Amino acid sequence: MADVPAVSVVIPLYNKGPYITRALNSVLAQTFQDFEVIVVDDGSTDDGAAVVRGFDDPRIRLIQQENQGVSAARNRGIEAARAELVAFLDADDEWLAGHLEVLLRLRDKYPEAGAYGTAYLVKRKDSKACVAAFSDDIPRKPWEGLLPSYFKAAAFGDPPISASTVAIPKSVLTEMAGFATEAWWGEDTDLWGRIALKYPIAFSWDGMGIYHTESSNRACKKVKAVRENIFVTSARNALQAGEVSPELREDLLEYVASKQIQAACRNLAAGRPDIARDNLKDCKTRYLRRSKYWTLFWAYVPSEMFSIFKKLKTEIRSRINRTPMA
Repeated sequence: MADVPAVSVVIPLYNKGPYITRALNSVLAQTFQDFEVIVVDDGSTDDGAAVVRGFDDPRIRLIQQENQGVSAARNRGIEAARAELVAFLDADDEWLAGHLEVLLRLRDKYPEAGAYGTAYLVKRKDSKACVAAFSDDIPRKPWEGLLPSYFKAAAFGDPPISASTVAIPKSVLTEMAGFATEAWWGEDTDLWGRIALKYPIAFSWDGMGIYHTESSNRACKKVKAVRENIFVTSARNALQAGEVSPELREDLLEYVASKQIQAACRNLAAGRPDIARDNLKDCKTRYLRRSKYWTLFWAYVPSEMFSIFKKLKTEIRSRINRTPMA
């Protein structure tokens, strides 16, 4: 094996002791074995770091730092990475065995791409893992290649890439200054979006990962008001600076609208309909108007009623997921 690995795997770790073994085992089980693993413990208070130390594999490195957030942890891992290609995996997610092999194949086939991602399965509580609800704008399986429009696919379906199924050249990560540390939500999709403004994105249906939504302590489950999705700010800056090509503009604006609607929904859940209304005030969309005005309706309804609606919706979805297929 060469002194410099073909790929560096960066895993941010914060109080994910019950899951980190599963994540690391999924990396060690890859069909492609020329890698290093950098686990960045971001000030955990559980036994996660001790679990990592228990792995007897010289390819695994543990870096510990005071708690600074997931973006700082990922950026620390990027700095320590020796490979030119950096793959990411959250500590409570996992990969199927061919994941790294597919990412390296994409890199070899599409060296011009700024990021390489695979499809992924979503595992919810009390249900089987199912393929994410990707937009029809992604060509159907078994296609792989450069996405026709990253922003269109991301606006009308689950994100084509995720923080556990993407690899990015270190040179691109350096150019983008890594993950934004000032955001606690949306910092990952902000980076994908900033990359997609300048580079094509490669995608494959092969080599999936598994996104475990049922895991505890996920940042995305935090109920907290957010003034604006960070990529909305990034996109606005790019548009004002004239950095958006005409062929990207329409799809980008729809994607921005989807992020404004998502932010409004988060603020409704946090009991801040006033911020939700601000999120939607400048939301301009041709295709997401139903979602926009439905969300705006709830922004003028008492927060208690929205909470009841959300609980009812969650319970119905949970019952559907538990119902066995005929």
